[in-house]
Amino acid sequence: MFKLISTGICCIVVTISLAGFSLFINNTAKQNSLVENQHKGKQINKQKQAHYNFQNRTVVVSNPESIPVLVNKQNKLPDGYVPKDLIFTQIPFVPTPADSEKREMRNEAAAAIKNLFDAAKAQGVNFLGVSAYRSEKTQISLFNTYVKRDGYLKARTYSALPGTSEHESGLAIDVTEGDGKCAAADCFSDSAEAKWLQEHAADYGFIIRYPKGKEAITGYQYEPWHLRYVGKKLAKEITSQGITLEEYYNAVKVNK
Repeated sequence: MFKLISTGICCIVVTISLAGFSLFINNTAKQNSLVENQHKGKQINKQKQAHYNFQNRTVVVSNPESIPVLVNKQNKLPDGYVPKDLIFTQIPFVPTPADSEKREMRNEAAAAIKNLFDAAKAQGVNFLGVSAYRSEKTQISLFNTYVKRDGYLKARTYSALPGTSEHESGLAIDVTEGDGKCAAADCFSDSAEAKWLQEHAADYGFIIRYPKGKEAITGYQYEPWHLRYVGKKLAKEITSQGITLEEYYNAVKVNK
């Protein structure tokens, strides 16, 4: 009888112990899950806060059709903006459908980039277009792709939120050398084509929009391939002074 009672007590103790251990494991798992979710929440909130700060700092430009309009992280184009005078450029591109929007620029800028390409070719320097105009829809898709790949904060150092990309203005174009091997890549900076642009882009109304050493001002990494049309007079003034469009307008520094 004593043995039966003793055995019963042991079974109860073991059962209670196992239940307690199981409860401990469940609680630990819940705590770990809570900590993980809190960490994820902080990351999400950090990104939301960055986006919130962006929205509060940004103003809509009142003169989107102006050739020297300032478009950056603080000055955005109106929602749904589409330039009225877009035309297809008459320059060679990297493999791109003939009817692709990225071949388009505003009329004046399209004529200027053709003159630049023709002049360079006459001097033995060959260029290809990579990407010119982008619609708001395209910019949304592109930016979201970069966010998925590199995260929101990293993407903001080299890609623009919809409405703040110069490509949407129809006045900007990314170019590359004739073989297209360094299209929108760091290796372009060491090419003969990049050096030619440094010396001659302003003669055709273009500036290298995101110069080296000006990242804290423009908010973007160095992009020797990104040309922005502003007109010959302004381009020569900006280039000769070694300044950016932000500095020309005495605009505040762009926070990344």
